[in-house]
Amino acid sequence: MDSISNMIIMLKNASLAGKESISFPSSKIKNAIAECLKKEGYVGQVSKKVKKGFPVLEIELVYTDKTPKITEVERISKQSRRVYFKMKDIHSIRNGSGLLVLSTPKGILSGKEARKEQVGGEALFKLW
Repeated sequence: MDSISNMIIMLKNASLAGKESISFPSSKIKNAIAECLKKEGYVGQVSKKVKKGFPVLEIELVYTDKTPKITEVERISKQSRRVYFKMKDIHSIRNGSGLLVLSTPKGILSGKEARKEQVGGEALFKLW
């Protein structure tokens, strides 16, 4: 299975289940995505730990008035079909209440940051 899809689905399910934190196997791209989500306020503390000799990424989930910040996710670019956005094609998600995450030449960026940096890239997923 696609590791990014697995990560975002685990985040959504843990948020809807009311968990405080979630951990999954660490990688550079997952760490970059977690930092992007932290910067945008969708997750809390992000920390790298070692459990049973393997690197693990532990993410603290964020709630507002006991409702989860992440309620739905949608993978855009898949292994079978890559989707790329130019800077002009990047629009707000759900009238600004959602987040688009892109893999750009300047790293993993949110849609707002990519427009500010004036770069496009591969659209990984959107969440709200």
